[in-house]
Amino acid sequence: METVVNNDELITKIDRALDSMRPYLAADGGNVKVLEVTEDRTVRLELMGSCGSCPMSAMTFKGGLEEAILRAVPEISKVEAVNITPAF
Repeated sequence: METVVNNDELITKIDRALDSMRPYLAADGGNVKVLEVTEDRTVRLELMGSCGSCPMSAMTFKGGLEEAILRAVPEISKVEAVNITPAF
């Protein structure tokens, strides 16, 4: 039988995973916020501060934030950012 985890517990786990990345984001004037966890276990993030407009935000998201969440919170199936700036 599968254990049911409520969204509050998942968000706490996700925030803990993101805490490992926050000092790096803050050093560049940014941060990240968990907007929601959907029914299909997708995490929606918002990049804040300078991270929301940085041309490197897609790489930061893929190589840092997404990886940290998927490694630390196996219940999550997918991670999306709502405001990534495309690299040029």
